[in-house]
Amino acid sequence: MDDGTVRLALPLLEAGQAQKEVTHNEALAVLDIAVQAVVQGGPVDQPPAAPAPGQCWIVGTAPQGPWAGRAGALAGWTDAGWRFAPAANGWRVWDAVANQPWRMTPTGWERGIVRAEQVRIGGRQVVGAQRPAISDVSGGATIDAEGRAALAKILDTLRQHGLIAT
Repeated sequence: MDDGTVRLALPLLEAGQAQKEVTHNEALAVLDIAVQAVVQGGPVDQPPAAPAPGQCWIVGTAPQGPWAGRAGALAGWTDAGWRFAPAANGWRVWDAVANQPWRMTPTGWERGIVRAEQVRIGGRQVVGAQRPAISDVSGGATIDAEGRAALAKILDTLRQHGLIAT
């Protein structure tokens, strides 16, 4: 029989097992960390000195002490000590301190980056793929210096924010 579930490594009950409530409660403690996860920051390698029950952190790449061997996992403090949920590609958690999301990628955790093809508000696309480059204003029979300066600032801002190519 396996030691735990595939995705969350929750402990499994065994046929004829005594004190099944211990295994069941351990699984509930890990679920409490992993489901709708909120962290106090991360990734960090050293456990905090005085964690409160229910607080969680993202474990760093070189964890120490009781976190050793748990790189990239979520670490949550409970009344019974540290519990861990092994994170996988695509996991998302909320950072209560930075007020930003974290996302687990194949190369590790990244904070505050939202990846999408487009953003829609009320069914209307407001952000999408980068548009082609727009050249600076030039030529014409009548030259309006103030108008050209304003257009140049608009184009420069769009380029700086990556909304149009340079």
